[in-house]
Amino acid sequence: MPKLPIVKPREVIKAIKKCGFVFDHSVGSHRAFYNTDRSLRVTIAYHNKPIKKGTLSSIIKQAGLTVGEFIELL
Repeated sequence: MPKLPIVKPREVIKAIKKCGFVFDHSVGSHRAFYNTDRSLRVTIAYHNKPIKKGTLSSIIKQAGLTVGEFIELL
């Protein structure tokens, strides 16, 4: 399995949008995205620092992707 990259929230948002997710709503600093085809919801904390590896791993799992698929979307 490839290593998780160091990415900022805006890069993660671009990647999941390529995967078919659309912006649903935001609450405070968190933005929620929804994929109607697969009925999946992903929540991303939006700030200006890199996302921690554990959090990024959780986001990738919520999106139904593997690390390799996620890296290809970047």
